Amino acid sequence: MSWNLPGDISYPNPYALAPMNLSTPRRFGSVLLSMCTLLAIVGCQPSSSNAKSTPKSSEKPKIALVMKSLANEFFSTMADGAKQYQSQNAQQFELVVNGIKDERDLARQSAIVDEMIAAKVQAIVIAPADSKALVPVLRRAKQAGLVVVNIDNKLDDEILNAESLSVPFVGPNNLLGAKSVGEHLAKSLKPGDQVAVLEGIRTSFNATQRRLGFEQAMKDAGIQIVDSQSANWETNQANSIAASMLNAHPDLKAILAANDSMALGAIAAIKAANKTDTVQVVGFDNISAAQQAIGQGKMLATADQHGDQLAIFGIQLAMKLLQDPNTLLEDRQTPVDLITSGNVAK
Repeated sequence: MSWNLPGDISYPNPYALAPMNLSTPRRFGSVLLSMCTLLAIVGCQPSSSNAKSTPKSSEKPKIALVMKSLANEFFSTMADGAKQYQSQNAQQFELVVNGIKDERDLARQSAIVDEMIAAKVQAIVIAPADSKALVPVLRRAKQAGLVVVNIDNKLDDEILNAESLSVPFVGPNNLLGAKSVGEHLAKSLKPGDQVAVLEGIRTSFNATQRRLGFEQAMKDAGIQIVDSQSANWETNQANSIAASMLNAHPDLKAILAANDSMALGAIAAIKAANKTDTVQVVGFDNISAAQQAIGQGKMLATADQHGDQLAIFGIQLAMKLLQDPNTLLEDRQTPVDLITSGNVAK
């Protein structure tokens, strides 16, 4: 695979002569001798312009994958998939993988992007922890000439427009994915039943879309959402909030969690409240612990957005943009599938 590299760069001629004073024959002869000597020297040296404009055949683009918390199985799976893909295509590109410890550490994720700019990578594929806060640093990356591709959590369109920034998004339709999960749950409930929602970080686009998908499915089925709170994608917070929800709403029939980590927290709270047989749980992401919970009947359903492939989709677009800068900057929708006891991995 060939890569488009920057075009020839014009360098100043180090052998350019200063204006000459030709007022006397002696000075003219001296200047003429100097010119001949200089031309002889120049003739023996290679052209610096031609040497520097020839691309190195061994040069490969370096792509940075900037993740959310790698402590979250979903993102560690995503990173592992990207590493495996790079090992299978090692002659085509290099890969640098970075992630933050806490999904709310926006300052650190911004700093990682700045570090990648300084390291002179050619492209950044990022799953932003926040849809708005990461836009300014990504603008700096674009201004530095880097290709930027957004995966997993879509950057805010309004902020992008305000910054006059075009960043393609590669990822699933989170609203439709959550809606399919909610519709599956609704089949086991009846109109008027009470449910609660555990939201992700509210400034994240995917969190908003999943909440809206849950709400739409519940509204269509005539099911009442009596509580909706953010647990910031985290298991421990979800456990505490779910316990409070169960206490405040004794007739609760289900908890809809915007990711599987929060769903696991809800399952633990339901078990502690001795309501495993009466309160159902659904999630989103299809991590291995959720698959196990579905197989054991502790969780009803989740959505698989194919995390092991998501970063690969972003890397492939980044490589295409590096090869052809005229490639249209448009979003690419990736698959999302409903996972239930009928099709969960055994």
